[in-house]
Amino acid sequence: MPQQEETMNVREVVITLRKRFWMIVLITLLFVAVSAGITYLVMTPVYQAKSELLVNKSQEGSKTGTISRNDIESNLQLIETYNVVMKSPRVMDKVAQKMGQPDRVSALTSQISVSAVKDSQVISIEAKDPDKQRAAMLVNTVAQTFQEEITNIMKVDNVQILTKAKADTNGGPVQPKPIVNMAVAFVIGLIFSMALAFLLEYLDNTLKTEEDIEKHLGLPVIGSIAVIEASDKAGVRKLEERKAQVAAAGEHS
Repeated sequence: MPQQEETMNVREVVITLRKRFWMIVLITLLFVAVSAGITYLVMTPVYQAKSELLVNKSQEGSKTGTISRNDIESNLQLIETYNVVMKSPRVMDKVAQKMGQPDRVSALTSQISVSAVKDSQVISIEAKDPDKQRAAMLVNTVAQTFQEEITNIMKVDNVQILTKAKADTNGGPVQPKPIVNMAVAFVIGLIFSMALAFLLEYLDNTLKTEEDIEKHLGLPVIGSIAVIEASDKAGVRKLEERKAQVAAAGEHS
């Protein structure tokens, strides 16, 4: 019995999905279309530029022309400090002045992200901006200013600019991501439309089939009335003939 009920439940689910199939399709496509419209027409494209700094041997080590393991370990420990110093007001104030935007220090700082490349002595600097030229200019200015200021702040000269950002090699925007946005909208639209289909089916308390009558009223179906379309001339003719036969049989009796 539980297996039969489970089979019936699966059958009802399939019937509901088939009945509301086009509604589910249209709502899902609507979600995808709205997501595409917002992505391409409303959201502002954001470009990313990247520069890299190399933390190499210290000035004292350079006098001997060699670099020891202790130098490398010391430089790796300094990278975390450099990450903080790079986004500090002392550096970013000068960056904002060079960019001609002295009142946007906080905004420019939020556009910058600094990270250490794993298992290396390289610091990666990334900047995001709606204009690819400004993004490249910002990240290069941060790298250059940090290289100049770190000598005065920590009295060392062990930072070199490894790569500079170029606006013409940044590629396309990194935000928004149309494929990801539309994929998420597709999943959300599909879930929403299916939930709506089951909700409408749950709220629909009309009896449409013989099975509905037996299930909800607990009464057996002993007969049904066929519906004949007016355009079905053959069906109407058969019905009239049947009526004539019944009437003739009544007269003879």
